[in-house]
Amino acid sequence: MSTPENTPQPGYYNLTPAQFSTEIRQPGAVLLDVRRPDEFAQGHLPDAVNIEVTAPDFAQRVAALDKAAPTYVYCRSGARSAKAAEQLAQAGFTHVTNMLGGVLDWPEPLTMR
Repeated sequence: MSTPENTPQPGYYNLTPAQFSTEIRQPGAVLLDVRRPDEFAQGHLPDAVNIEVTAPDFAQRVAALDKAAPTYVYCRSGARSAKAAEQLAQAGFTHVTNMLGGVLDWPEPLTMR
């Protein structure tokens, strides 16, 4: 029986926050926060890039990212990031991972820098 963690979705993987925390430490990883800029300003994961998934220019902005780089996506609860992960996979990104539960379940301190 499969569990939600590590279950392949069409083109991306889901990880628990603990698994996600370990994975994002690899060299070359791109950490993508897809929440609104005001949410991002209230606290985000260190070194995250903020590109709002609901912004009209989302596809154009992510097209500037390296499609071959491991890309880790998160939001507040995991819903918007799953949508973004699917869009990234459809756009040709080869290693996309979504964090289940979002920052609501993130066990480490957030940064405001």
